[in-house]
Amino acid sequence: MIKADRKERFKIPHTYVILFSIIIIMSILTYILPAGQYARIEDKALDRVIVDPESFHYVEQNPIGVFDLIQSIPKGMGAASEIIFFLFIIGGAFQIITVTGAIEAGIGKMAKRLYGKERLMIPIFMLIFALGGATFGMSEEVIIFVPIGVALARALGFDAMTGTAMIALGAACGFNSGFMNPFTVGVAQEIAELPLFSGVLMRVIIFFVLLIISTLYISRYAIKVKNNPEASIVYDLEQREKDQKIDLNNMIEMTTRHSLILLTVLVSFAIIMYGVFELDWYILEIGSIFLAMGLISGIIGGLRPSQLAEEFVLGAQSIVFGALVVGIARGILVVMTDGMIIDTIVYSLAHTIQALPKSIAVIGMYIIQIIINFFIPSGSGQATATMPIMVPLADILGITRQTAVMSFQFGDGFTNSIIPTSAALMAYLSIAKIPYEKWFKFIWPLMIIWIGTGVIFLVIANAVAYGPF
Repeated sequence: MIKADRKERFKIPHTYVILFSIIIIMSILTYILPAGQYARIEDKALDRVIVDPESFHYVEQNPIGVFDLIQSIPKGMGAASEIIFFLFIIGGAFQIITVTGAIEAGIGKMAKRLYGKERLMIPIFMLIFALGGATFGMSEEVIIFVPIGVALARALGFDAMTGTAMIALGAACGFNSGFMNPFTVGVAQEIAELPLFSGVLMRVIIFFVLLIISTLYISRYAIKVKNNPEASIVYDLEQREKDQKIDLNNMIEMTTRHSLILLTVLVSFAIIMYGVFELDWYILEIGSIFLAMGLISGIIGGLRPSQLAEEFVLGAQSIVFGALVVGIARGILVVMTDGMIIDTIVYSLAHTIQALPKSIAVIGMYIIQIIINFFIPSGSGQATATMPIMVPLADILGITRQTAVMSFQFGDGFTNSIIPTSAALMAYLSIAKIPYEKWFKFIWPLMIIWIGTGVIFLVIANAVAYGPF
C-alpha cells in the first residue's frame, strides 16, 4: 500500500500540466528579468533579417498579466495553426488510406520479407532518414512517415516507440551532424562568412558516430520489447492499439486496388520531396498533397463520399490531443516574445562566457546555445538570432568561427528531440499517440549521450583549430 502511494506520488504530470507550468514560469520571469531588444536589420546579401550584435538595449518592462497568460494559449494555437491543421489533415488522410486495407497489406508483405531479420529494419530506416536530415534538413517532414514506421515496427513485434524513434531520431542524427544541412549549418556559415559547407569531413565523422550510437540505443530497446512486450514504455498504448497490429499469419491479400493506392502514396511522397527540394514547399503545399492523396486513395479503394468524410473526421479526431499540444507549447514562445525577455536572455548568456578561458568558453558557447534552443527552437531562426553575437565573441576569444558554428549546430540540434517547445517533436508524437512524458523517459539517456558526444567533438575542434578559420 505504501509502495503504491509512493509510485502515485512520483507520477509524471500530464503533458498539458507540464507545458502550462512552463508558461507560468516564463510569465513570472517577465516580472523579474529586464525587458530588452536587439535591432534587427535586413541583410540583402543573405536575404534575411539578422541581429545587430552591438544594438542590444533595455526597454520598458512589459510583464505578462494573468489575462495575458491565459491569452498566450489561444495566441500560441493561432501562431501554430498551420502545423495544427496540417496534423488534422495528415490524421484524416491516413485514416482514409488505412481503412482501405492498403497499408496493412503493404506493411504485411514487407514485414514477411524482413521476418527473421527484424534487426535490419532499424539500421536501414535510421540510415535513410539520417541522410535526409543531413542533406536537406529533414525535421518536420518526418511527421508524414511516422505512421508507416509505427505500423511496420508493430508488425515485426516491436512497439510504437521503436517505429517513431527509428524515423525521427534517424533524421535527427543527420540534422545534428548537418554535413550539408542548408537550414542550420548553411545559414550559420553564411553569417560567419565561412565557405558554404566547409569543414564537411569532420561533420561526416560526426554523422556516423551519432548514427551508430543511436542505432545501438534504439535496437537495444527494441529487442528488449520484442522479448518482453511488457517492457515497452508505451505498453498501455500497445494494449489499446492491439487491434491495429498487423497479424502476419492472417494478412490481407494484396489486391490491384491496394497496389494502386500504394502507388498513389509513393507518387504523392515523390511530389512532396520534389516540392520541398525544388520549389521551397512547406506545410501548406505538403498538406494539400496529403489531402489529395487521401481522397484519391479513398476513391480507388471504393469508399463512397460519405464514407470518405466520416473516415477523415475519425482520423482528425485521433490527432486532437497532440495537435493541441503543439499550440500550447507555442504559447511558451508567445509569453517570451510578448514579455520581451528573449533578447535579454540571449544577451545575458552570450556575455556570461566572455570571461571564461578559451578551452572552457567553447563549451560555454555550446551550453548557451542549448539553453537558447528551448526558447528559439527554429534552426534558421536561432542562427540568425545568435550567430551575429557568437561570431565576434569567437573572434575575441580566439576560437575559430567554424567551431562556433559547430557549437550552434549541436546546441540547436540535439535538444530538439526532447524540448516541449519543438513543434516537430510534439507533432510526430501526436501522430504516434505517444505521450510526451513517455517519450521523455525513453529519450533522456540518449540525450545525455548525444550532448556528451558534442562536448568531445567541440574539445577536439578547439584543439585542432577546426577551420578554415
